[in-house]
Amino acid sequence: MFENPATISSSNSPHLRKSGSKSVFVDPGVNGLLGSVSEMGDLKGSSSPLHITTMVPSPIFLWRFKVVLFLFWALCCCKIGWDSVMRMSIDLRDLFLYEAFLYYNPLLLVTMMVWLWGVNLWVFSQGSVNYAKVFDLDHNHLTHREMWKCSMWLTIIVPTSMTAYLYLYSHGEVSLAASQPVLLYIAFALVLIFPFDIFYLSTRYFLLRTLWRIAFPLQPITFPDFFLADILTSMVKVFSDLERSVCRMVHKQVATIAWFEADAVCGSHQIAIPLVLVFPYICRLLQCLRQYKDTKEKSSLLNALKYSTAVPVIFLSALKYHVMPESWTSFYRPLWLFSSVINSLYSFYWDVTRDWDLSGFTKIFKFSRPSYISTLLYGRQWVYFWVIGSNLVLRCAWTYKLSAHLRHNYITVFTITALEMLRRFQWIFFRVENEWNKITKSHPMGEISLEEEKLLGSTTTHDV
Repeated sequence: MFENPATISSSNSPHLRKSGSKSVFVDPGVNGLLGSVSEMGDLKGSSSPLHITTMVPSPIFLWRFKVVLFLFWALCCCKIGWDSVMRMSIDLRDLFLYEAFLYYNPLLLVTMMVWLWGVNLWVFSQGSVNYAKVFDLDHNHLTHREMWKCSMWLTIIVPTSMTAYLYLYSHGEVSLAASQPVLLYIAFALVLIFPFDIFYLSTRYFLLRTLWRIAFPLQPITFPDFFLADILTSMVKVFSDLERSVCRMVHKQVATIAWFEADAVCGSHQIAIPLVLVFPYICRLLQCLRQYKDTKEKSSLLNALKYSTAVPVIFLSALKYHVMPESWTSFYRPLWLFSSVINSLYSFYWDVTRDWDLSGFTKIFKFSRPSYISTLLYGRQWVYFWVIGSNLVLRCAWTYKLSAHLRHNYITVFTITALEMLRRFQWIFFRVENEWNKITKSHPMGEISLEEEKLLGSTTTHDV
């Protein structure tokens, strides 16, 4: 009876209306454009909305851009620092550099050690040594990428603060210059003990807990305990300078020459210096005694004897400032030299025969993927000759820093300290591999879970 009403296409009508809503006017031209876009979508068989492609810089471009920014920053720091030093009078320039070097030298050496530790982790991740199993880490452990990220920030922050100190001091802003190292030390301390879940909370907690276990070895000693304690014995220069720097900050002697007197509160003749130098060795000695109590192994006592040989080297050297010159030359100096030789040779012997396993070619540099480094180092005899020879030379040179009466040339001391950290860097490869070999011999590979084997292959961002 009634004809069907004509259906009006909404795509052709200039007035669109939802139920219960006001009329919306759409321009016919725009509506036609929408219709053509819809038809194109239908032709492609896709009902999804349009996706607009955004231009993202390539990783290579971003990496090159970061390198350029880093080089520009380094050039600015060098230029500002050099101009600041040249503004100083010649008679005060060396003293000025010595003081600045004292405050920033410890953090620069720590930055260097973090870089080297990242290299250690990278090499382990490329080879067959499961360092996560050796250190009993879970799957969230920090990888070399995170370590290098931390070291990069340290590399930027510490020299920037040092440049600001040089610039402000040379331009007469003494109070502002004095605040630079103080603020930097406070910032590092706060970040280290920050209780909230940022800045790798689990890693900072693990580090602080291990340091506590090293200082008070009242519990069974684990591999991370004495491994970190061994590294700390190579960083006694850092602790010595930290003690002197903090002392001057507490006594408000930063950016002054009040501390330059050797017998002053924070002078170079204070008894606190040899005490700080010997502290890591005493901790390591107590660890060996605790290990002997738990295992009854005589090798632990021999290891404790090795660390005890560093004590006379440190205190005999410090006696130079507290005895008559004739007594030092005729008696104490020859005794110090004899103690130094005993300590160096004993430590070298222990490295080669106990800490390392040189019975066969090391597999550290046998990477899962062929590379130039693996081809250069794996299965090469010269690697062993280099490691053994350099370890002997640097063991003897390290006695220089243990001796308080030889530390006045701060450039020489810094160089020897850096070389000692390089020696410790190569020591880590063979020490960790030796421990891994012990684990695989006591627990065959079939007994190691697949999850533990995959710890090295994790590429996600970690927070341990």
